[in-house]
Amino acid sequence: MAEKRADIILRCSVCKNENYITTKNKRLHPDRFTTKKYCPHCKKMTLHEEKK
Repeated sequence: MAEKRADIILRCSVCKNENYITTKNKRLHPDRFTTKKYCPHCKKMTLHEEKK
């Protein structure tokens, strides 16, 4: 049986704009997802966190 992956929205921690949509397996990774990505509103690399 295939496992379902949950869609998550990544939000910029500086300007709070929602910039990216990705998926994750919530069973294997229950923590909040964070990564450094480019924010087109800030025009620089910033920390993006999973929106709750």
